[in-house]
Amino acid sequence: MELELLDGDTIKVLDASNTQHRIRLAGIDAPERKQPWGTRSKQGLADILAGKEVTIEDRKTDRWGRIIGVVWVQPPDCTSCPRTLDAGISQLTRGLAWHFKRYAHEQPPEERKRYAFAEEEAKVKGVGLWSDKAPVPPWDWRRR
Repeated sequence: MELELLDGDTIKVLDASNTQHRIRLAGIDAPERKQPWGTRSKQGLADILAGKEVTIEDRKTDRWGRIIGVVWVQPPDCTSCPRTLDAGISQLTRGLAWHFKRYAHEQPPEERKRYAFAEEEAKVKGVGLWSDKAPVPPWDWRRR
């Protein structure tokens, strides 16, 4: 499966049958490319996904035809592990995305709690975009 990163929460994959799919990571919203932290967010996703096989847990298709799903990958520090790392949680933990609370009701309850906790922990630690005094969520950035 070939993979291309579009930004910090969207990838393009080519499956075994050479069909291309746009995948939007469920549960998160990353800074836009021209927004502060946008480039770092994309790089953060590249750090964990580049050159790896992924498993997509398909949740739904959005109005733009993207698959909304959880992207599972092998943890970077364990070459013999299965695909147990949720790329969305990884982005949240490193302060490279927001938990997309607008769609949290679509997440299973345990996942919703994990995502909310990961964002809160990143805030408390002041990592990534949370090191800024007043980071602007991408949904507000897009409205401007």
